Amino acid sequence: MAEPTGTTSTTAAPALVPTLVLYTLARLGILAVLVAVIWVAGLPGPPAFLFGLLLALPISYLVLRPLRARLTAAIVARAERKERIRAELAGSDGA
Repeated sequence: MAEPTGTTSTTAAPALVPTLVLYTLARLGILAVLVAVIWVAGLPGPPAFLFGLLLALPISYLVLRPLRARLTAAIVARAERKERIRAELAGSDGA
């Protein structure tokens, strides 16, 4: 059985886990900043959190577009890699 040659696909696509962690931390950071700003502006705790959460959704969508594109590319590359491995394993069963 030959070794998988995934060097070209792994260099083109970013790694999934670090990109996912970075995206999640960026979304949580945006939420934290918005909640802090709203809290300092005078809205108390739970309403500030809920309003910050509501505002963080569209802001994250706009601000994190490049990071979301990298995450999508990593997910697609992983799915293609898994499909290629499945195809190789299915082809080796008949041999």
